[in-house]
This record gives sequence, structure tokens and C-alpha cells, in this order.
Amino acid sequence: MSTGARVNADAITPTTFSPLKNPTFRSIWLSTQVSSLGWMMQTVAIGWLMATVSTSDLMVALVQAASTLPAFILSVLVGAIADNLGRRGVMLVGRSLIAAASAVLTALIALGFVDPWVILGVSFVIGCGVALNDPAWQASIGDIVERRDIPVAVTLLNIGFNTIRSVGPALGGIVVASFGPLIALLLSTLSYVVPLGVIWRSKWSVQSSPLPRERMTTAIYDGARFTAISSEIKAAITRAALLGLAGIAILALLPLVVRDHLNGGPFDYGVLMAGFGIGAFFAGITAGQFRRRMSQEWLIRLACLACAACSASVAAAPSVAVAATALALGGAGWVLAWSGFGVSVQLASPRWIVGRTISIYYAMTYGGIAAGSWIWGAVAQNYSLTTALVGSAGALVLVAATGFVLPVLENKDTDHDPLEGFKAPAVAVELRARSGPIVVKIEHEIPEENTEAFLALMHERRRAQSRLGARHWTVERDLQEPCRWTESFRTPTWTDYLRLNHRRTTADKQLDDRLRELHQGEHSPRMRLSIERPAGHPRKADHIAPFIARI
Repeated sequence: MSTGARVNADAITPTTFSPLKNPTFRSIWLSTQVSSLGWMMQTVAIGWLMATVSTSDLMVALVQAASTLPAFILSVLVGAIADNLGRRGVMLVGRSLIAAASAVLTALIALGFVDPWVILGVSFVIGCGVALNDPAWQASIGDIVERRDIPVAVTLLNIGFNTIRSVGPALGGIVVASFGPLIALLLSTLSYVVPLGVIWRSKWSVQSSPLPRERMTTAIYDGARFTAISSEIKAAITRAALLGLAGIAILALLPLVVRDHLNGGPFDYGVLMAGFGIGAFFAGITAGQFRRRMSQEWLIRLACLACAACSASVAAAPSVAVAATALALGGAGWVLAWSGFGVSVQLASPRWIVGRTISIYYAMTYGGIAAGSWIWGAVAQNYSLTTALVGSAGALVLVAATGFVLPVLENKDTDHDPLEGFKAPAVAVELRARSGPIVVKIEHEIPEENTEAFLALMHERRRAQSRLGARHWTVERDLQEPCRWTESFRTPTWTDYLRLNHRRTTADKQLDDRLRELHQGEHSPRMRLSIERPAGHPRKADHIAPFIARI
């Protein structure tokens, strides 16, 4: 929800451009297109510069790896920072780093430092800025637009970036061919200043928590655990990493396709990138129609197959026109697949942890892209360019096939908004924020005929409680009174216990209600809270005994 308030869509079903009615989203999105244009020009300039100053195919492919590897290294930490310290601030820092690093690269090229390792090093720093900005921006979408607009907003981000591919590379090729890489890099640097100013002026509200910020180690741990528990997020991240690993050969090796197979120059490289962008644009604006006709999973499978056909066709393309047509197909598959993965992660993530889940998604995705750039570059150098592209096509077919094992789901109807009205239970002792560990025990009275149903719900309960922050969750059955079951878990501190309850959603409450239906007796299941203390380690007077509060 921005300062200008979230804008309600006029139509029940959001259209592709519905999020642009929101002034905050619109201004940041438009400024991002300006910087994306600069990024595309810079990509052409650096890619072509590296292809001319280095005779190593691997060094050319490593340009892509250098700009994406930081996302793999930094994203998890960035997500925790964004969720705890503010996503807008992280975006500002990331954008500032991108602009500063681009300015340094431009200055180095102007001074004649065109060593391949210098180019890779500064590209790595620029990638660090992207690693800071992109997850924070993606995580902010749900704060700015309505939940029902999130799928089209994510698609719009992909449409915007890939539409620029239809203009930016061709423009970059013209600028590089006419004025040289230095002018292209200078224009790119200026373009990065635009979103920096827009984000500085823009404000949007984020749902605040009454509790203190999590410790960074705890925040990272919770993010990793939530991701590991969520089957929807795990499937999307795994498939996205495999797509990056298998499919990046199309873009990473494209300068070599132009130079060695097509005997072209920077303008031809721009034309091929433009073909990729045109395909992405048309796929993006029709994505809604595709989603209404087929499931998200089948759309992703077809998208992977389209990328495979593109890679195989480019390997055998006899001309720029044929290669550009094949790349249009690849661009369409590229934007549909990435939009599907991104939407799945967004919709499966509550707002309190979305920065971390998206950052892990980015880390694994860019890790796959970086590894793929190195692998396919090495294959091209040690075997042949054709072998690398055909191998990529075969790998993409396998990625499509993994959908039968790890299907990607789009849970549009899941409500992740936290419940309101939680009040901390009264306890008999004074507890500090970091007092703990806190042990929670819930006693259920379950008749024999309800045991099977109870255990099935306990399986759901374990996943639900663990995602909220519960640790060491167990369920025990009393050997002397078999109808008595005890559910127990721990939280590191009292604040973590309160935070767990503030994260509970309607789905968690519904699960509680289903468990109560199986419970026998007039009273609800009894909960006991205690603070754990090891023997032989005396503490201050108010913490000597294992205090218990009964609810």
C-alpha cells in the first residue's frame, strides 16, 4: 500500500496493465525501464568489448557469470536485511552501487584500462548492486499493489525488462558501432541515476510489527527453514535453478554465435537480442490468456520446450534473420517460464518473509545461471559452439520433464495476512525479550476413533508451526492414558514465541478449529508455557526454576 493508497482495479479480473494504475508502482516501473535500457546497452558494449579484447570463449561467457554470481552469494543475506531493515532502503543502496560501479567502469575504459579481468571485476560489483536491488524490489510488489494484482505485476516486470530487449540491444549495437563502447557505457551510467531518484522520492507503507527486529542469524535461519518446508517454493526454486543452468547458453554464447557462425558485428548482435525481446514482449502481454487456458505448470513446460527449440535452431541458423526468429521463440518461453516461477514464490510467501524467500529464489536462480554460463562456455571452448547449444537444448527438454516430478503450483486463494488481536498470555514471572528457550506444550484429549484423523492433522500442524518459527516440534502419546497426546515445540526466546503468534493466519486458525473438533471433553486443549533451564547453571532469582504458565 503506497502513500497514494493501493488502487482498486476496475475489473474483477486484473488485466496485464492493471498495476500501472498504482502511481507508486507505475513510477518505479517506468524508471526501471529506463535503467533496463541502459543495462541492455551496457550488455552489448561489454559483451562485444570482451569478444574483441579476449580470444577465450570462456572469458566471453564469464561476463554473464560475473554479473550474476553476486546474486547467488549475497541474496540470502539481502533478503533478511530487506525484511528487517526496510526494502526501500535496500533498493536505494543497490541502485547507488550500480550507478557508482558503472561510472567507475566507464572511467576505466576512458583511461584505456580494457583488460578482461578489469571488465569482469567491475561487472561483478555491478552484479552486487543488482543483487541488493532486485529481491527488495520484487518483495515490495506485494506492499505496493493489491494481492490479486501480484501475478500480473510480476509478469509486467518481466514484460518491461524483456521488451527493452527489443530496443536496447539494437540501440546498443548502433551506439557501439557508431560511437564505440565508451559512449554506450556513459549513457548506461546516466540511465541508472533515473530509478535512484524515483525511489528516493517514492514512499509506500509496509505492515509494521510491534515486536523488535529479528537477529540477522535468526532471520536467515527462519527464511531458509520456511523455504525448505514449503513444497510450492521448493518446486519453483529448483525448477528455476535448472532453467538458469540449462537455458543461459542462449544468451551467454550469443556474441560467439554472431562472431563465429554468422560473421556479424555489434549491430547484428543487437538485432538478435531484439528478436529475443520481441518474442518476450508478445508472450508477456498474452500471458493472462495462456494462464486461463492451461495450468501454470503446463505453461512452464511449454516455455522450457520453446527455449530448447530456440537453442537448437540458433546452433544451425544460416542467417541473422533465421536466428532472430528462433530467438523470438526463445524470448517468449523465457518470459513465460520466469514469470511463472516468480508468481509461484510470491503467492506462497507471507509478507513477513517474502524478502527472504525471493532472495533464496534469486540466489539459486543466479547460481544456476552463473554455473551454466561457465559450463556452456567451457563446452564451447573445449568442443564446439554447436555442441554447447545443442547440449543446452537437450538439458532444457529435461527441465520441462521435471515438471512431472516437481510441479509448480499457483495458490491464488491462500490468505497469508496475519490474524489480528493476539494478546500475550499472562505469566507468573517477569520475562525479558530474550528470555528463553520457551517450551510450549499443548495437551489434546483424543478418543481412539479419532486417532487416525488426529495424526493426519498433526502432519499439517508440524509444517504450519515450523514455518511460523517453531523448533523441535514433536507429538507424544501417553502410555498410561492413550487418549492423551502432547504436542510440544520450542522457540529460542520469548520474543520469538510472540513473533510466532503474530504470524498466524486464517489457515492456522482453521487448523486449530479442526483439531478442537477431534478433542473430547468440555474444555479446549490445554497449553502450558515453560522456560527451559539446564541443571547445574544457576541464574538470577527470577530464572532459577522452570516457571510454568497454564492457559
